[in-house]
Amino acid sequence: MLKVLGFLKPYRIAVAIALLFTFIELAVELVQPLFMAKIIDDGILKKDLAIVMKWGSIMLGFSLISFAAGLLNSFYSAHASQSFGYDIRKSLFEKVQSFSFANFNLFPASSLITRMTNDITQLQNTLFMSLRIMLRAPLLIIGGLVMAYVVNVKLALILSIVVPFLFVFLKWIMSIGGALFKIVQEKLDSVNGVMRETLTGIRLIKAFIRRNHEVKRFTAVNEDLKEHTVKALRIMEVTMPVLLIIMNLSILGVLWFGSIQVNSGGVKVGEVVAIVNYATRITGAFSIFSFIIMAFSRARASSNRIVEVFDATVDLTDQAEADSKLTVREGRVEFKNVSFQYPNTESPALNNISFTVSSGETVAILGATGSGKTSLFQLIPRLYDVSEGQVFIDGIDVREMKMENLRKQIGFVPQEALLFTGTVKENLAWGKENASMEEIIEAVKNAQIYETILSFPNKFETKLGQKGVNLSGGQKQRLSIARALIRKPKILLLDDSTSALDMKTEAKLLDALKAYTCTTLIITQKITTAIEADRILLLEDGKLLAEGTHEILLEKSDLYREIFRSQQREGSRNYA
Repeated sequence: MLKVLGFLKPYRIAVAIALLFTFIELAVELVQPLFMAKIIDDGILKKDLAIVMKWGSIMLGFSLISFAAGLLNSFYSAHASQSFGYDIRKSLFEKVQSFSFANFNLFPASSLITRMTNDITQLQNTLFMSLRIMLRAPLLIIGGLVMAYVVNVKLALILSIVVPFLFVFLKWIMSIGGALFKIVQEKLDSVNGVMRETLTGIRLIKAFIRRNHEVKRFTAVNEDLKEHTVKALRIMEVTMPVLLIIMNLSILGVLWFGSIQVNSGGVKVGEVVAIVNYATRITGAFSIFSFIIMAFSRARASSNRIVEVFDATVDLTDQAEADSKLTVREGRVEFKNVSFQYPNTESPALNNISFTVSSGETVAILGATGSGKTSLFQLIPRLYDVSEGQVFIDGIDVREMKMENLRKQIGFVPQEALLFTGTVKENLAWGKENASMEEIIEAVKNAQIYETILSFPNKFETKLGQKGVNLSGGQKQRLSIARALIRKPKILLLDDSTSALDMKTEAKLLDALKAYTCTTLIITQKITTAIEADRILLLEDGKLLAEGTHEILLEKSDLYREIFRSQQREGSRNYA
């Protein structure tokens, strides 16, 4: 909680001003019963209208001051809380951007979304309400007790016995509430996770007629969230009746003993009214506490979840000795005895792999699903670090380079073509900041997508939906390749990025890539694509089984011959 409150430092002046106006409101509220006692004892009982008018006018004046203080308090409270929430959200987003892939395994996307939205909003609202009304409640209770002693010590003792007991009770309820609301937030993560999956896969759901199944799945997690929320709220709601019963009993006690004291002449009627007034205000303050406990319990749970993200150790960072002057110049790639195992898994994805790709060479990587092809790709731009061995680029261990310098010279096209909401031009320029129109056109022509873009209603200004939902698979792949080509990379990594292209378009694309002076590695399932490469690497179960040209592998590798013959048979059937 303290770590989160550190974000308030830049706004401490606004907080101080808000608190000042809170104290003004509080002071007015605490002196009002004294004025009322004065009006009753010196005005009403003595039938002195001048006294009633005098103190009544003073009460009205103080009320106007309190009203003005309330307005100013709201302004500064809103400024502090909104700015506080903005800064946390910005810092949390920056932290998430620094995460390695391993970190994302610890925090699912749905959980991060909840933390950056619902949890931060909870803190933001709690801060605003604290500065606006919550802080007044405990201060009003303490101030009301003090003022009750100023009015009459004997009657104030009744309140002094009750209030400490209620504070202990509230503290106990708050500890229970914090644990319960943490579970509620986790259940909200689950709801967001199912909702995100459903919306992402809506086309597949409709194609497989799985609507009822998904409705049941969402209903189950939604029901779970409801039950835990009801349980938490039920515990919180118990506080209100308990508080009211005890405080109302204390008010009855004040009235009982007060009437005895009035009859004996030890207490004035106005003093009894003032004490009852303070007791009523304390009761009102305690009634707010059920809301305060709920808000603070949720805020504490939310702050703990936010701090979990801030405290997460990013396991993939620039090494202290990394040289900022080192960068990729030629694009020569070498794997030396490389083994790699994903965090929290039992078996390695890559096992003792060694090979070299010369600068400007095109290498195809073949292998069955799960053979380690994508894992191998991810080690080159340091999306993961090797478990054993070394990855060299231009003879330099990639860990000795700054990650920014390394990745700037790599064009990466992932297996799933991912586009962003925005125009075609914006998506293409995403690969290179401030790319000129000439560079964009050159890239899209080489990626064999230029004519398609010109056929769009608004050409390069055509709006794309999230993930390029309004494009075909082949169009998304070619735009992704164009985005990588804009960078004029020294190393181009294509992870099965031509799977949706027909043979003619793919052949033109591969031919256009030869104009780029870069080292190209292509993960592919197609022998026709592999044949066009200078060399082929064949992976199986995380091991490099064979390497060489198409002719060499046909001669030496049984697995390669089997893949080749299988695809030949498929091809003959397709063209039969």
